Amino acid sequence: MAITVEATFENGVLKLPEGVPALTEGERVWVTLHIWGERDVVQTSYGLIGWTGDSETVQRVALDPEFSVLESP
Repeated sequence: MAITVEATFENGVLKLPEGVPALTEGERVWVTLHIWGERDVVQTSYGLIGWTGDSETVQRVALDPEFSVLESP
């Protein structure tokens, strides 16, 4: 199971919101921190589409006007 929650760092401790699913005492979890405002949209979305090709091809497709939302009906 994977969940994403927003937390606040206060006095050396990450404060999670109320209502986070309960964990079993002693259960181990992975924590990945993403600092707000430090990444642009491309860096944040990296890996979401499962692209296995090279970066030049995906950049060409992403910037091609043929695939623009303006070309959509």
